[in-house]
This record gives sequence, C-alpha cells and structure tokens, in this order.
Amino acid sequence: MIIYIIIAVIALILIALASLIAFRLGVSHRKKVAEAEFGSAEAEAKEIIQRAKKEGESKKRELLLEAKEENHKQRQEFDKEIKERRSDISRQERRIQQKEENLDKKTEAIEQKEEKLTAREKELEVLKGEIEEVKKKELVVLEQVSGLSVEDAKQFLLKSIESEVRHEAALMVKEIETQAKENAEKSAKNIIAGAIQKCAADHVAETTVSVVNLPNDEMKGRIIGREGRNIRTLETLTGIDLIIDDTPEAVILSGFDPVRREIARLSLEKLIVDGRIHPARIEEMYEKAKKEVEAEIKQEGENAVFETGVHGLHPEIVRLLGKLKYRTSYGQNVLKHSIEVSHLSGLIAGELGVDITMAKRAGLLHDLGKAVDHEMEGSHVMIGADLAKKYKESQDIVNAIMAHHGDVEANTLVAVIVQAADAISAARPGARRENIESYIKRLEKLEEIANSFEGVERSFAIQAGREIRIMVKPEDVKDDGITMVARDIVKKIESELEYPGQIKVNVIRETRAIEYAK
Repeated sequence: MIIYIIIAVIALILIALASLIAFRLGVSHRKKVAEAEFGSAEAEAKEIIQRAKKEGESKKRELLLEAKEENHKQRQEFDKEIKERRSDISRQERRIQQKEENLDKKTEAIEQKEEKLTAREKELEVLKGEIEEVKKKELVVLEQVSGLSVEDAKQFLLKSIESEVRHEAALMVKEIETQAKENAEKSAKNIIAGAIQKCAADHVAETTVSVVNLPNDEMKGRIIGREGRNIRTLETLTGIDLIIDDTPEAVILSGFDPVRREIARLSLEKLIVDGRIHPARIEEMYEKAKKEVEAEIKQEGENAVFETGVHGLHPEIVRLLGKLKYRTSYGQNVLKHSIEVSHLSGLIAGELGVDITMAKRAGLLHDLGKAVDHEMEGSHVMIGADLAKKYKESQDIVNAIMAHHGDVEANTLVAVIVQAADAISAARPGARRENIESYIKRLEKLEEIANSFEGVERSFAIQAGREIRIMVKPEDVKDDGITMVARDIVKKIESELEYPGQIKVNVIRETRAIEYAK
C-alpha cells in the first residue's frame, strides 16, 4: 500500500516537472514570436511616419501656394477699389469746382442785377416825386373845376357805391328768398300739415281752482267743524285754501300747486262719502289720497312713455313726466302738450330722414323742467337740461331741451325739429289761452318795434297779432329797399318778442298823386 502511494507521488512529481518544462518552452516560443511581430510593427510604424511626413510637406507647400494666391488676389482687389475711390473723389472734386465756378458767376450776375436795381430804384424815386407833384397839381385843378374837396369827393363816391351795393343786395336777397320759398315752402308745408293731420290731440283749458260738489249745504258746516278745526286741519295738511261761500252745494279749492290741489280734492271727496269728518279722519284720508295721487302720477308717466314708444327712461324721469299732468301752460295741459310734441317730432323726423326715436324722446322730455320749476330756482329750460344730465340722457337730448325756446343755439337737426313741433303744438287754434292784458301788450310791442324803423309811416297789428301791416314813406324807402326793411323788422321781432307760431311782416310802399280839376 505504501509502495503504491510512493509510486503515485513520484508520478505526480514527474508530471509536474514535465508541465514546467513544457511551460518554459511555450514562453520562450511566444517571446520569439512577439519579438518578431514587434520588429515588423516598428518597421511599419517608421514607414507610416515617413509617409505622413512626406504628405505633410506636400500639404504645407499646397497651403502656402494657396495663401500666396489669395493674398495676391486680395491685393489686386484692394488696389482696384482704391483706384475706383480715387476716381470718384477726383470726379467729385471736379464737380465741386464746377459748382464753385457757377456760384461765382451767379454771384457776379446777382451783384450786377442789384446794382441795376439800385439805379432803377433811384430813377423810380425821382419819377415818384415827379408823379406826386403832377398829382397834386391835378387835384388842385380838379378841385377848382368840380368845386369839391378831396374828402367831399370821397364821401360822394362812397355814398354812390353804397347805394348801388344796397340796391344789388336787396335784389339778391329778394331773389334768394323767392327761390328758397319756391323750393322749401311747399315741402315744409306738406311735412307740417301731414304731421298735424296725423297727430290730432284734444286741448282743454284748465284753471287753478277745483270744485267739489256736496250732497247738501249742511255738509259745509261739517267740513268747517267746531270752531273751524276741520277746515284748518285740511288746509294745514294740503296747503290748499278751501273757499266756502254762498255757492250752493259746492266747495272751491284754490291753490297754486295742482298736485296738492288734487290731493285735497280726493281727500275731501273721500271724507264726504265716509261722513266721518274730524281731524284724525282727515289725516287718514289725506294719506290715502296722497298715495293714490302718487300712484296715478307714476301710472300717467308710464302711460305717456308707452303711448310715445320712448323706452329706457330713468324711473325718476317717468315720475316727473306723470307730474306734468297737473301742470298747465296758458291753459294747455303740459303732459298732453309733451306727448303731442313727441308725436309731431317723430313724424317730422321721419319725413326728413332723421332718427325718429331720438326726436320723439327729445320731444317728450323738452318741458321736463316744468314738473319741478316751482320747487327749484331757474327757468324750466335750464332745470329740464340739468335733470336730463343728472339721469344720463345724451348730449343731443340736453341740447334739444335747452334750445327749444331759443335760449341756446340748436346743434342738431333734432333740436330744430323739437322747436318746430313745440311751436306747432302751442300755436294750433284753441291750444292755449292768453289773458287780455298780455295779449294787448304784445300787440302794442309789435307796433312799437315796427314804428322804430326809419321810413315807417305807421303800422297795424292785425289777425290777432299774427300779421303786422307796415306803411312806409315812399320818399324815404325805395321799391328795392322794402325787402331790407321787412327783413330788419323780422330780426328785431324775433330777438325782442316771445310769441306762439309765426308773425307775418307785410311792408307796403304806396305813391299817390292827387290833383283837383277846377
């Protein structure tokens, strides 16, 4: 057993020795191979380096040649550009030199002309002096021949020229007016007549008193109350005077404010129907009547807006429109008048191709200031314009309100239409009433204006002040001058008088020759 182990160990040793010998032999072989390969690689590397050096030298030579060529090319271009610039500079120098020469020539020519002009001016001064001397001598001769001085001759010429110009102006004005009337009067009449026919409104003359009918005369005592306490309470609450006189079965309410008068009338009627008349009941009925009138004012404003088709108004403006029901102007109900003006404005605007909605709106609001004119200071025109501005109405509406009585200039055609519609509504027969005193004063003022003109012999206001007939002196006013006289009188009437509608100015020139046969 031991022998086998020894043999195995020896075998292993021999095998290890053989492997070591074989490994050394392999290493030696590989070293030789590697040395051989390294030698060939080194030779190849040297060959590559040599080729690279040769190629680098050739590239260097090529690049140097290209750089030299490029440098030569750029130098040629630079030389060419310099030559061109020098050529341009020389041309510009020649031009400048030519201009300087031309300027020198022109300067010399101008100097020569100035010398000639100076000499000419001296000659003209001498001639002017001679002409002045001749003129003076001629004027002296003319004055001696004509017997007129220079100033007298000027005045004579001015008067003759003024007379001719006035004559031509009068003829021109007459011709222009004739043409304008021929073209415009017919269409204007048609438009206005059509508007009036389409808008036929009722007109009622209202007073500043209201009458309340009583069931019997015994009711008067109950209204007065013990020691007059009932009537005092009613007058204190409403601010209206109660007139209880001998009028059978009637009590008269008198007051400036129509709204308060209406509240007093309703309160009294309710008290009469109820039968219980004492201070506490009077206050209760007054509050009820006040609420009813406020509701009616609002309803009337809404009705007016609905009837005219004007929408988008501020609620306060609608309420103010309702209050116009209780306002009158020369006996004409202001709300009915405003509605009529709105309709007329819309009709006229439609004929003229203007914004109908804007015209109707301006017509409805033109007298808005009359709803509060006793509560605020100022004319109803300015108050109405301020209210329109306050409630955001357009500037065209404000201008129409301010211009409807001619207080300011009408800036739009809508404002002119409202002026015309307002005049039509106020001037139609039966629309308004005037007291006799103001009517007579207007006629006297009309005649006074006409008589204030030079050449007027006498004048007559006829047709209830709708026409004034003027007789002129034939020796002072010529035939072609009566047109100018009529025009001047019209302008003065328009500036100094307020009147509804229009006034016809009829100027008459008459020459009479009277002889007696004996």
